[in-house]
Amino acid sequence: MFYKNIGYELDSKNVRQLNPQLFDWLDLLDMNVIIILTLMIVVAVINMMSTLLILILERTNMIGILKSLGSGNRSIRKVFLYTASFLVGKGLMWGNLIGLCVCLIQKHTGIITLSQESYYVNVVPINFDIPFFLLLNLGTLLICYAMLIVPSYIITRISPVKAIRFS
Repeated sequence: MFYKNIGYELDSKNVRQLNPQLFDWLDLLDMNVIIILTLMIVVAVINMMSTLLILILERTNMIGILKSLGSGNRSIRKVFLYTASFLVGKGLMWGNLIGLCVCLIQKHTGIITLSQESYYVNVVPINFDIPFFLLLNLGTLLICYAMLIVPSYIITRISPVKAIRFS
């Protein structure tokens, strides 16, 4: 048999074993993407929570009137959640439009350059992954909406009498 004639001096290695530095660099890039996306989502959630709180505080008189006319807390919360979701969607639309334009410019012109000694490439590479792009937007929308549910419970604490009295 042929395999019995192979000596012990022969060894096989995969690409990861031959170039560990390259794969360590790629793993580092993946970690950077996760950290950046997490920070962006945290900032978006904080901004949307503060925006919803400002909307609620500005509309305290309206909440008091709606409650005095018989509207339930749930229906009033829905109005504010729909308004906040519209704002999140509008922000995502503009952010995506600007981001995609910058990415297309970079992909076709290579305006943003890198040090080839440090990064092994001379321009910032762009890869459009449509399913990832859509899932990222959907995830951002769902996370922001879920985080907006908590501040919307402030509406349940607003007393109609106090809200109308101080208008």
